[in-house]
Amino acid sequence: MTSLSPTGLQTDLYQLTMAQGHWALGRTEEESVFHLGFRKHPFKAGFSLACGLQQAVELIEDFGYSEPQLTYLSRLTGNDGKRLFDPGFLEWLGLLRPSVDLDAMPEGTACFAHEPLLRVRGPLGQAQLLETALLTIVNFQTLIATKAARIVTAARGGTVLEFGLRRAQGLDGGLSASRAAYIGGCAATSNVAAGMRYEIPIKGTHAHSWVMSFAEETEAFAGYAKVMPNNCVFLVDTYDTLRGVDRAIAEAVKLRDRGFEMVGIRLDSGDLAALSKAAPEKLDAAGFPDASVVASSDLDEYRITALQQAGARIDVWGVGTRLATAYDQPALGGVYKLSALRARAEQPWRRMVKLSDTPIKTSIPGILQVRRLSRGGVALVDVVYDEEFGPPAAGAPASDIDPRSDTPLNLPAGDDITAEDLLVPVLRAGKRVTELPSATQIRAYAQAQLERLPPSLRLLEGHTSYPVALEPQVAALKRELIAQADKPAAGQAPGPT
Repeated sequence: MTSLSPTGLQTDLYQLTMAQGHWALGRTEEESVFHLGFRKHPFKAGFSLACGLQQAVELIEDFGYSEPQLTYLSRLTGNDGKRLFDPGFLEWLGLLRPSVDLDAMPEGTACFAHEPLLRVRGPLGQAQLLETALLTIVNFQTLIATKAARIVTAARGGTVLEFGLRRAQGLDGGLSASRAAYIGGCAATSNVAAGMRYEIPIKGTHAHSWVMSFAEETEAFAGYAKVMPNNCVFLVDTYDTLRGVDRAIAEAVKLRDRGFEMVGIRLDSGDLAALSKAAPEKLDAAGFPDASVVASSDLDEYRITALQQAGARIDVWGVGTRLATAYDQPALGGVYKLSALRARAEQPWRRMVKLSDTPIKTSIPGILQVRRLSRGGVALVDVVYDEEFGPPAAGAPASDIDPRSDTPLNLPAGDDITAEDLLVPVLRAGKRVTELPSATQIRAYAQAQLERLPPSLRLLEGHTSYPVALEPQVAALKRELIAQADKPAAGQAPGPT
C-alpha cells in the first residue's frame, strides 16, 4: 500500500494534471490568491461555525511527495497508454515544500455564506495542489461543528454527548467528527482515540450485548457494578425498560452501601418522552434524585426539541448517527476559487471572477478580508473588502453579498461601533506565525462567538438573516468584470488590475 504521508497524494487527479500544465508552461511560481468559503448554510441554519484549521495547517506542513508516491505517479498512463506525468514534473513535485501564506478565521468563529474562511496566497502550483485536501478538511469539520451547535442549542443547557463513531464515515471521519462536535459544544465523546489526540473528555458505559451476555439482567447490572463501580450508567431497555429501571435501582442501593453512587440510567428505545417521565419518578421515590436520565436513539436537534415540548425529563443527550454523519445534509458544498494572479511581485494584480449562469456561483474578485462590525458586543454586519483597496468606510452604502438579493445596505457608523478583521495570519512562507489553540480553548471561543450573535439568528427554524455586505469598490469591480466578460476584447482574457 502506498503511504499517504507526506500528504501530497491526498488530492484529486485533476489537481496534479493542472499543476503539470502550469509547470510545463512555466507558471508554477506566479503569485496567486485563492479563497475557501461556502455559498449556503447547512441545515437551513442562520450561521455556521468555522472548523478544521488545525488539520489544514498540519496538512500544509506535511505536504510533499515521497519516493514511493512519485514512483506510483510515474506508472500512471493516459488514454493512449503512455505515461501521464513528465519525469521533470515529478522531480519538481519531489522537491516541493509549501511556501504559501495562509490567513484564516480562527476555529470556532461564527461565519456566513460567501465569506472567505481561508485565504491562500503563494505560488500558483502550490496553491492549486492544496485545494482538494483543504476543502475536505474544512468542509466536513465546519459542517459537523455547525450541526453540534444546533443540537446543543436545542438541548437548552442539557449535556450533549457525541456517540457517533460506530456510524461515522470511517475511522478518520470519526476522529474529525468527534473533534468538530466537541468544538461545536458537545461536552464529551465516546471516541477514545479522539479523546487522546485532542484532549477531549470521554464518556461511555455498557451496551445491550453486555446485558445479553448474562443469564439475567440483574446479574448483568451486578457484574458491571462490581468491576466499574464509579462509572455506572445502566442501560435499562434490553428487555423491559421500566423493569430495567427497578433493577438498576436495586443495584444502586448495593452500590451506595459500598460507598459509590449510581451515575444514572440510559434509555435507548421506546417512547422516550413517557419513559423519561416514569423513570425519574422511580428514581426519586427510591432516594436517587440526582441520578441522571441519559437518552439516545437517533436524536438530533428536531427530536430533542420535540421531546422537550412533550415534557421529557432528560438530563443528558447521547447523539450519534445524526450528528457524526450530518445525517440530513452530509456535505457543506464549500468552494476554493482563484481570485487574483500576477506573474511577479512587482507587477499589479489581475483580479478575476468565475462566472456562472447560476448567480450564486459567481465568485468575488480580489485579495479579500472580512470585517465584522459590532455594537455592544453584538455582531451587526460583516463586510468583505479587498485589502489593497482598504477597509470599508463607516456609513457607506454597500451591496448585499448574496447575488440573489437586491437588499440595499448602509454600513453602521458611530463611536460605539467596533471593527474586527476575521482573517488572521496563520502561515507565512509555509511557517506558523501564530500558536494554534487546543480543542478545549476553541470550544470556549465558539460558545463566546455564538453569544455575540443576535438571539433570533440562533433559532432552529424561522431565524433572521445576518447581513453580509460587499465593500463598494469590490462590488463595483465585480460588476465591471462581469460586464467585460460578457463582451471580451478579441483574443484578450477579461480581468483588469
